[in-house]
Amino acid sequence: MWEALAGSGIGIGVALPLGYLIARSELAAAALQPYVAASQAMPAVALAPLLALWIGYGLLPIAVLCALLVFFPILVNTVLGLRSLDPDVMGAARVDGVGWWGMLWYIELPLALPSVFAGVRNGLTLSITGAVVGEFVMGGDGLGQLLSVQRQEADTIGLFSTLVMLGLLAAVLYGVVRLVERLVQRD
Repeated sequence: MWEALAGSGIGIGVALPLGYLIARSELAAAALQPYVAASQAMPAVALAPLLALWIGYGLLPIAVLCALLVFFPILVNTVLGLRSLDPDVMGAARVDGVGWWGMLWYIELPLALPSVFAGVRNGLTLSITGAVVGEFVMGGDGLGQLLSVQRQEADTIGLFSTLVMLGLLAAVLYGVVRLVERLVQRD
């Protein structure tokens, strides 16, 4: 769980500002979108050994792997949310003299928030997958490592129970983000 949460934090921290940049700058979009799309063609199982070689073992490489999985859905949904804002609302705010910061904080962020939260919900559920794959390849002491041991021992009941637990963890993360979304939208 720690790897998934740490990776989610890294992924969110990179995806949100980059998503804003891509949504608001045609030059940045043209320069970055092909590389962002290409990054999704690399399987996590193939990246995990490279991360272990480059970063080492432990929490950090698994968190980075989780961040790579979390990053794309958050970025895509952020870009989509920002690009789908009503141009009339944006224009009216500019006419009223709203500056860059006011536009971001009072107009763009609140209106794009449903899309951003959709990306965060999807990303957090993928972070569980990243943590499991990371522990398969790089070791650890979580449920991914437990699955490896249960697979080697042909422990079918243990495998099913661990898979159910992973599903429950993903559902809990999804539910927590949904709850935060409801609380934020109520304000």
